[in-house]
Amino acid sequence: MAEDSDSVLNNPRDFTVTALKGFCMGAADVVPGVSGGTMAFILGLYQRLLAAISAFDAVTLKLLLSAKLRKAWVRVDAVFLITLGFGIAGAVVFFTRVVPLPKLIETHSELIYGLFFGLIVGSAAVLIRSLESLRTGDYLGLCAGAIIGFVIVNLVPVQTPTSAWFVALSGALAISAMLLPGISGSFILLILQKYAYVFEGLGRLDFTIILPFALGCVAGLLAFSRFLSWLLTRWYRATLVTITGLLIGTLWRIWPFQERLYVTVRGKQRLLESQPVWPAVIDGTLLASAGLAVAGLTAVLIIGALARHQAR
Repeated sequence: MAEDSDSVLNNPRDFTVTALKGFCMGAADVVPGVSGGTMAFILGLYQRLLAAISAFDAVTLKLLLSAKLRKAWVRVDAVFLITLGFGIAGAVVFFTRVVPLPKLIETHSELIYGLFFGLIVGSAAVLIRSLESLRTGDYLGLCAGAIIGFVIVNLVPVQTPTSAWFVALSGALAISAMLLPGISGSFILLILQKYAYVFEGLGRLDFTIILPFALGCVAGLLAFSRFLSWLLTRWYRATLVTITGLLIGTLWRIWPFQERLYVTVRGKQRLLESQPVWPAVIDGTLLASAGLAVAGLTAVLIIGALARHQAR
């Protein structure tokens, strides 16, 4: 790990590539329904990311208390994490302040969700391709994952408090979902009714929201990364096919054309229920949505191909 960490520090190209991959991860996780974990897997970062996060343990703490800062720095692959973090943060700022994605989802839902749909289909295809060939048992894992994913994305959004403790809890759950390829951290925030609240807070730099959310993210990150590493070490293939099934199960909610039922709460419209529908007519919106879906699918397949080529 030391060699990898130093190579990012000493090689500007590696620094740039890692930051760009972080930007892709951040962009993916701003999107409700698209997982940053899936993007990390496609980009070949997943195992290294989990290993680096899992290294924040008692051994690292002992190194820090013993003033062995260099060893601790290398052990947690700090340069890699910092570089990746800059890319993720850049994506969050870009898609909240420059291109307000949460607003675009409300005003141009068919187009944005068309892009998301293509991204998820492409992600599922890349994950399945990584298995080379499916075995009989893999289909059971795919079906189980799809059922779990379907249930999760059809949970009715609930009204939740805006207290700091709940914002922190939302951060812990969202970051755990971000690490898991297939379930989007942003979608978990949607279920918890904290998507707009958190991203608007990030956009206006409201630290009464940012700080508890960040603390929750750190806690969730440290705890859940260990669990995922354990699963992938013991049951890699079964975990991967189940994750792919989760991704397929989310497509129900990401279908661009939905009948949405809203309720008014404190003067604001809140999504209560959403059911996929088939478009009644072929019009410009349908064609644009389909075009963006193809673009999203193509983009993920190209990214996956480039990542495989780089890994060789």
